[in-house]
Amino acid sequence: MSSKAARVIAMYLPQYHPIPENDSMWGKGFTEWRTVTNAKPLYPGHYQPKLPGELGFYDLRLPEAREAQAHLAREHGVEGFCYYHYWFGGKRLLERPFNDVLASGKPDFPFCLCWANESWSGVWVGKPDEIIMEQTYPGPDEHAAHFQALLPAFRDPRYMRVDDKPIFFIYRPMKIPELEAFIAQWRELAHKAGLSGIYFIGINHRSEPWEPGTHGFDAVVAHRLPDTRPWVSRRDPMRWLRFRTQEARKWPTIYPYEEALKEPVYDKAKTGEWFPTVYPNWDTSARHGSRGLVMHGATPELFGEQLRKAVALVADRTPDHRIVMLKSWNEWAEGNYVEPDQRFGRQFLQAIQRAVIT
Repeated sequence: MSSKAARVIAMYLPQYHPIPENDSMWGKGFTEWRTVTNAKPLYPGHYQPKLPGELGFYDLRLPEAREAQAHLAREHGVEGFCYYHYWFGGKRLLERPFNDVLASGKPDFPFCLCWANESWSGVWVGKPDEIIMEQTYPGPDEHAAHFQALLPAFRDPRYMRVDDKPIFFIYRPMKIPELEAFIAQWRELAHKAGLSGIYFIGINHRSEPWEPGTHGFDAVVAHRLPDTRPWVSRRDPMRWLRFRTQEARKWPTIYPYEEALKEPVYDKAKTGEWFPTVYPNWDTSARHGSRGLVMHGATPELFGEQLRKAVALVADRTPDHRIVMLKSWNEWAEGNYVEPDQRFGRQFLQAIQRAVIT
């Protein structure tokens, strides 16, 4: 009987269905697929557009699409999806796919939630000051309403746990006013609801370490790209001496994947647990054009090496705590996905299978 060497939790973007708020900024019927299909190669050897393979241009309102994703993930060793959850002072966005999963009981595949607590703006089209939806924090009463709204999910038997506590990620923990009071309030509400607690994981985007225990969290994961020297950088004053052609001025910032992501990304916390993050690929040029950032030359083999190192980092922990974060399952417009595409097919998924299933 096979077993898993690590709990691979994949970040999951529910952007693949239209909503009025996106229609108002990007045009009627907008989903991530519009951005993906409009991408163009910007330099020699640039892999764009990145187009989906066997799953096609799916619509997450369809249960068949969600079942197909879960089947592929389960078959290749992904333990579950971490759905981005959008809550703006009581207003939810992009909630339909997860709500349908919760209400229907299908797919029968593990999940957890990550509160993506950032304001939505028009930054992708050069309008950072145009706010689609502002992230607010009205206070304890609203925090209690937020918890109660998620309680059915926390009680679902599919919800992923550590030590019987539902896992809850917060994308930008330091943006929450009176953060420690918020965490304490949710822990109290969890116990009153009959849960064993909440296992809080903060996501650190900064280059300096972030201590989870200092802020009442259980663990930290680092979601940032390594700080290494790019091949061609907009920030490099020598760039214009080396690349004077008009064509080169259209290039995004380019890093060699093989050098920048030889290792998984992590912070070794002193006041809580820490878990490594692995990146299969990265290319934001679909969204940002020449302002984008590209990890050039990502391959399933290189990703597999990075993942094996991440698995080794958690190998001596008890099974519940052998978590490896996968960023991401399906962030296609950031060139950050393991779903089959037209170049590699299932090869990134197969790299997970080889590294995780024993």
